[in-house]
Order: sequence, then C-alpha cells, then structure tokens
Amino acid sequence: MDTTPDPRPTPDPSRAPIADPAAGPTPGSTPGPTPDFTPGPAPDFTPAERARGRELRRAQLPWALGGRLAGLALTLVLGLTPAGAALVTATGDRLGGSRTADVLAGAAALVVLGQVLQLPFGAGVRTVRARFGLVTQGWAGWALDALRGLALTLVLVLPLALGLFALTARSPQRWWLPAAGAAALLTVALSFLHPLLIEPVFNRFTPMEPGPLRGALLELAERDGVRVRDVLVADASRRTTALNAYVSGFGATRRIVAYDTLLTTAEPREVELVVAHELGHVKHRDVPVGTALGAVGAAVAVAVLGLLGTWRPLLDAAGATDAADPRALPLLAALAALLGALSGPAQCAVSRRIEARADRHALELTGDAEQFVAMQRRLALANVSDVDPPRLLELLFATHPSATRRIAAARAWQAARTTQLPGGTRAAGGAPAASEPPEPPAPEQRGTPGESVV
Repeated sequence: MDTTPDPRPTPDPSRAPIADPAAGPTPGSTPGPTPDFTPGPAPDFTPAERARGRELRRAQLPWALGGRLAGLALTLVLGLTPAGAALVTATGDRLGGSRTADVLAGAAALVVLGQVLQLPFGAGVRTVRARFGLVTQGWAGWALDALRGLALTLVLVLPLALGLFALTARSPQRWWLPAAGAAALLTVALSFLHPLLIEPVFNRFTPMEPGPLRGALLELAERDGVRVRDVLVADASRRTTALNAYVSGFGATRRIVAYDTLLTTAEPREVELVVAHELGHVKHRDVPVGTALGAVGAAVAVAVLGLLGTWRPLLDAAGATDAADPRALPLLAALAALLGALSGPAQCAVSRRIEARADRHALELTGDAEQFVAMQRRLALANVSDVDPPRLLELLFATHPSATRRIAAARAWQAARTTQLPGGTRAAGGAPAASEPPEPPAPEQRGTPGESVV
C-alpha cells in the first residue's frame, strides 16, 4: 500500500507551545478543542500512479472507441444501402453466381472487410500499450494472432450463414422461429467448447508444477466445494505483462488457469485471492447462468432480426427482395451489430454486479481484506488501469468495477464484519478471536462502499 505522507500541515513548535491537556487552558486563552494532527490514511494510489492509468486510458481510448464506431459504421453502410447487396453479388459471381456461392462469398467478404478495417485501430491500441510496457509480443506475432482470429471467425460464420439461408429459403417469413432455437443451442455449445477448442488457439497451457501454491489453490477450491480437475498455467507472457487468472470449463473439464505473469509477479496469497474471486463465479454458477441468459438473448435477437428483416423499407434500402435473398445478408449483419451495440451498456452493468459479487465471495472465503486490497492494487498497477475512470465511460464500457470501488467495497465489508462480531473483535485474516481486545475499524476502513459491498 502506498505511504504518501499526509498533506495536512504539522504544528510548528517554534511558533506556539504545545499545551498539556491535563494542565488546563493556557492563561489568557479561550478554551477550545485541541487541533487534531493525527495523520490520515495514506491513499491507495499515488498521484503519479493515478496519472499513469489516466494517461493510458486517454491514449488508447480514441483507437479502441474509433475501432468500434468504424466497425459499426461499416456494417450499417453495407446493410442499409445497396452497397452491401452489390458486394454480395460481385463476390458471389466470382464463385459461379449460385445462391450458395452468394451466401458463402458474401459472408466471407463481410468478415474480411470488418477485420481489415479493425487492423489500424488494433495496431494503434497495441502501439500505445507497448509504450506503457504492457506488450511483449512482436509485430509478427500480433499479425499471426490476427490471422488466427480471422480464420476462427470464418470457420464459425460460414456454416452459420449457410444454415441461416437454408432456413430463409424454406420460409422467408417464419425462418426466425427455428433459427432462434438454433441460436440458443449454439450459444450453449460454444460455451462448453470454448475452453477446449478456442482457448488453445491463442495460448499454450501446461500443468502447474506440484508445490505449495498448487496445493493451496486446490485446497481453496475443495474448501469452497468446487470440483477442479487441474491447475494450468497460460503462457500469457509471450504477449503481455498484464496479470490475470480464471476458472474455465464445466464439470470434468473445469480447471483453474493462471497467467504465468501473475505467478512470477504476485505474492502467493495474492494469487489465492485472485483464484478465490474466480471460484466465486463458479460457486454462484455465473457461467451456466450467463450461458442460459446468453442463449435466451440470442434467441430474442434472432426473433427481432426476423421481424425487422421482413420490413419492406429496410429490404428496399438494402436492395434485397426478402429475407431469403442472399443480398439481405449485409442487412441482417447490420441489424445484429446495432442490437449488440445498444445492449452493450446493459450487459456491462450486469457484468459489474457479477464481478462485485465474486469479490465478496473471495473476501468471505479467505477473510483477508488486507491482502484483497493489496491484490487489487497490484493488479491495477501491473495492468496500468485507470483506477477511477469517468463515470460515463464506466457505465458504457466497463465490465468490472473500478479498482477504487473494489477496494472501498472490501474495506466496507471488513468494517461491517468487525462490527458484527461479538465485542467487535476480529482475528488476522478476518476470523473472530475472543482473546483480542475490542478494536475499532481503522480510519481507512471506513470508506463508503462502491456500487455494492461484495
């Protein structure tokens, strides 16, 4: 924790004597309260640390936000004007001009154009993060990752496009009914397959060597009632210096995954706190519940697309005859992108509440608010986070509460726990100890909670 000195002035002995409270007021003086020069709590982050996080946010925000806006603008232009229909027709003609060729070539063209448009914005973000020491990967590796992402997207999108237009061919008006069910099932399938098929495309995972830390993490999961198959280490250091850990998979595939950067940087107890947070997601069934909600959301989104895709003014603007026309593909893509953008803030709000609940679970599982604060501080500094971003940006884009909110919530939890114990006692790590004398919460533990005390 930072030890920046208290900015309040200290009394100067050369200017005024310090009176002895037991001797009463000084003759000729007016009795009054004795000034309190007790140092206040040191801030968790120094002005320089806060400024560094703000500087990174301000430097990469134009690139990150610009990439989102440019991608959305491209899909809207292609979907709401005849340009998208012309693109589908032109690319389909190169493959023979059949309906299947139009669907496959049009879908591939939309994906490739979108990825190419994102390249300069992604490169801008990477350049900024490299300047702050967060990137360890060369440009060749970055380009290879971009190609992997493109290939993976095409593998997923092209079969979906074929299936979608097979349904529209059978029923141009009611295609969305079976498509909604298929979208829900696909969401569930991808959630299960992600740790097995998608994660290994971008990272290598090796079992953590037997030792005290591995044993502590497995014991933590067992104490929490969470069955874990293994503890794996991801080779994140070949791309970044950022710290992270997570729990992925279901049932027999569930494993704890820690970035190698976290293991080489953080204290073992801090690693336990990060994993305890991730176990909170498992304990509260956040992944299954999130998957179920995602499936419902996907079905609803497809239903909305089905309704909008039959609206004649939109079809005319896109240059398509009906939803079965492959030239309607850019229109459906544009509507899907617009729905995703509009629902983004609500998804972020739900995510922040889930993350706050996982924080509370970590505190309750470990009872160690002090190490939790130390862990949040280490993560924020290593990741060069803006620890107190503008509220509007947080509401629109943040999937996690800010570091200052998480720390305030931890201290509020600790203060509430202290007052709830008999006699206000607590032991190190948060466990009650009858042998300790009553101890009031320290000044830095009286902070106002953030969005929720978890």
